Amino acid sequence: MPDITLTTLVLLCLAALLAGWIDAVVGGGGLLLLPALLLGLPGVPHTYALGTNKAVAIVGTTGAAVTYARKAPVPVWTAVRVGLAATAGSMLGAVFAAGISDRVLRPLIMVVLVGVAAFVILRPAFGARPEGVERAPLTRARIVTAIVLVGGGIGLYDGMFGPGTGTFLVLALTAVLHLDLVTASATAKIVNVCTNAGALATFAYQGTVYWQLAAVMAVFNLAGGMLGARMALSKGTEFVRGVLLVVVFSLVAKLAFDQWS
Repeated sequence: MPDITLTTLVLLCLAALLAGWIDAVVGGGGLLLLPALLLGLPGVPHTYALGTNKAVAIVGTTGAAVTYARKAPVPVWTAVRVGLAATAGSMLGAVFAAGISDRVLRPLIMVVLVGVAAFVILRPAFGARPEGVERAPLTRARIVTAIVLVGGGIGLYDGMFGPGTGTFLVLALTAVLHLDLVTASATAKIVNVCTNAGALATFAYQGTVYWQLAAVMAVFNLAGGMLGARMALSKGTEFVRGVLLVVVFSLVAKLAFDQWS
């Protein structure tokens, strides 16, 4: 573990807490956690920041997934299969990552995100389920589509580029499986556990994880994840929609800054 000041450690733990909350509600906690680690650990190889980020995030994601699964009708087995496909997709994406220019991908992703935000704003019924109406049954065709397109496709994107993967996952699961936003977020957490586990195994094998720092930050990430899941369950779809739009616009701003700074 690198030498860090108490102030830095406290700030990193607070970032882990907030990142866990964001990730549990709608995904995208890595937008805060990874930059915090890069700023808090200047001079260390970026692979250590990535590995430590995964070690922290998997704890909060697991806590959120368990909290959701206890109180929401989450299609667990479908989520696991999508997660395994996403893990395979991310490994394949990592192979092609070296040949993809960030400066080409960022503008494309920004356009997609702005379109997503407009769609969510203009279609307030998206991801909502009227009270008393049961969720539509998951057909075999929808499940296969989710495994191939959502799992494989978003996993490929995650391996090649990555920013906003959790948010894209929530939106795609909502659209493909016809879930409400709360259930889609819950399902996405199980998928995230699978993808984080695959990535963490790779970083652990390479020896690029600061385990002691990750253990401290993970406690706060777990608290944030469980709190976020409980708030999403209690406040419902409109709350998740609001957080989703904030995260989408924050991601667009971050990508724009990275592109033109």
